[in-house]
Amino acid sequence: MCFIVCAFSLFPLCQRCFSPPSMAAWDLSIILEDLGPDTPPITLSVSSDLHVGGVIIKLVEKTQMKRDWSDYALWWEQKQQWLLRTAWTLEKYGIHADARLLFIPQHKPLKLGLPSGMTLKVWASFSSPVFQAVMTICRILNIRHPEELSLLRPLEEKKKKKDKDKVGEIYDLTGVRPAKGNHSHASSFARHHEGYTNTHSYFLLRWLDSSRCLRQQGVQENDLLWLRFKYYSFCDIEPKYDAVRLTQLYEQARWAILLEDIDCTEEEMMLFGALQYHIGKVSQSEPERMSTNAAMENLESALQSLEVKMEGGRIYFTLLYNNLKRTKSAVHFRPKKLTLKGYKQYWFKFQDTSISYFKSKEESVGEPIQQINLKGGEVAPDVNVASQKFLIRLLIPSPEGMNEVYLRCENEQQYAHWMAGCLLASKGKSLADSSFQSEIQSIRSFLAVQKTNSGSSSHTLASDESMNTHSLVSPRYHKKYKPKQLTPRILEAYQNISQLSMTDAMMRFLQTWQALPDFGISYVVVRFKGSRKDEVLGIASNRLIRIDLGVGDVVKTWRYNNMKQWNVNWDIRQVAIEFEGNVNVAFSCVTADCKIVHEFIGGYIFMSTRSREKSGTLNEELFHKLTGGHEAL
Repeated sequence: MCFIVCAFSLFPLCQRCFSPPSMAAWDLSIILEDLGPDTPPITLSVSSDLHVGGVIIKLVEKTQMKRDWSDYALWWEQKQQWLLRTAWTLEKYGIHADARLLFIPQHKPLKLGLPSGMTLKVWASFSSPVFQAVMTICRILNIRHPEELSLLRPLEEKKKKKDKDKVGEIYDLTGVRPAKGNHSHASSFARHHEGYTNTHSYFLLRWLDSSRCLRQQGVQENDLLWLRFKYYSFCDIEPKYDAVRLTQLYEQARWAILLEDIDCTEEEMMLFGALQYHIGKVSQSEPERMSTNAAMENLESALQSLEVKMEGGRIYFTLLYNNLKRTKSAVHFRPKKLTLKGYKQYWFKFQDTSISYFKSKEESVGEPIQQINLKGGEVAPDVNVASQKFLIRLLIPSPEGMNEVYLRCENEQQYAHWMAGCLLASKGKSLADSSFQSEIQSIRSFLAVQKTNSGSSSHTLASDESMNTHSLVSPRYHKKYKPKQLTPRILEAYQNISQLSMTDAMMRFLQTWQALPDFGISYVVVRFKGSRKDEVLGIASNRLIRIDLGVGDVVKTWRYNNMKQWNVNWDIRQVAIEFEGNVNVAFSCVTADCKIVHEFIGGYIFMSTRSREKSGTLNEELFHKLTGGHEAL
């Protein structure tokens, strides 16, 4: 009993007085797919204040079917939306009598193409964002760091008549549910090697939106999607924990090389071919090697002997610091990587954290042609000892972005000195630092590992008539050389890596791949604001690159760590970025939706925030804030 106070008396009121007026009932039709396509929808009498959970209860009671309905949810066809908030009312969702609702399972089978060419059938969530769906799939496959991968649509291929009825083997894992810890079933496909069609230049067009679910993007039950590494920023690869991850990453890198998605020199191609040849031989002679963790436990010691580590998607020397003095010598110089012109020789001085160059030694007492401060820049090796290629790649900070410079040294000794100096200068260490000799020694140790046994005569090379050179090198070399010419060159490179274990060989392949100048760059055609022509935007793990579409020259480079903010105007589909130094860049996308570009930029920034501690948990909320766009907000 409740009362209301007025000036004259107390009037008793029942509880019904405060209840809102009852809403009128209306009919809501719901399709239950399990009853078949020809079955009419089930009609329920509902009111707008009924919550979604109540609708589901009414629906299940009316079907009188005894089964587990826990995975079922309502799907709103017109809005392409799941009604997963069961406490929300129909009125809050905005559902009326004309709504087309389906009551369907949230999880369905999905065909999954792996980089190795294997096709799996897995139980996937069609209601969770793709980011979460990939995390679940990676738990099933025992792949760590699922944030590096995503799903994309396969290329459509024209099937030949003879292949019309040909169906590849599909490994059914729909009975496997994700759980914590290792999964023994993963090792059974860790070694599967088959060809597959992969064109990275098209990847950017076909990636699924990580913030939306599979059903929202038109994916149907038993559709085929590819699982690929999307972000080329690989965190703590440890083969004893990453058997499947390492194998699939190797396969994706292998096909990127074979299909010429990334450029490499002829000597590098022969090394890639030799490593593939060796991995193939070892996998046949030791079929269980990749499925046992014990075979991989010596990887850390192998890496220490190479004095190279993998971190943040790139290779860098692990150098000991110990004595630097002022360095002068003649070094060859070439600016702008994609301008394929010859090198010019200059006289270089190295002082503090800067290098200066002059036309000749005699002119070095005067003003330099240019002085380059390496502090805060990036230094990367581009070396092939066998072909006497000793390049140092520099990315130099500037107010408008990053300038790319290549230095070519004459020999190993000169390279070791200059590489050590550049690395120290990039870290802000002056030439008076006490670490020069240790730097040089570490670089020489790395060069010694790569050194080819030039004294080996041709008769010491084994001949292998069974070698299929067409599966080891890209088509460019099929046209340039005959198999009998390729075989001895691949075997010559093979001599230097023949003692590696299969795991070490895969790691060497990945290290060489990551050291390529164009590694990890995804391309999209854009139109910059104020420009009348289309250009190419390269998206890498740490920078954006503006490239002239006509000649391939790098016009500008901007680093993420100089980025102050970026925004997307979703109405006109334009991306705007502000960098330090009042540098503003805006562009619209021509060959991809701006959401994909936005997701790449936000994704790489997210990758840089990850903790490398094994106990570190993934901040999924931050990922969606950085990549989800206006939907996430």
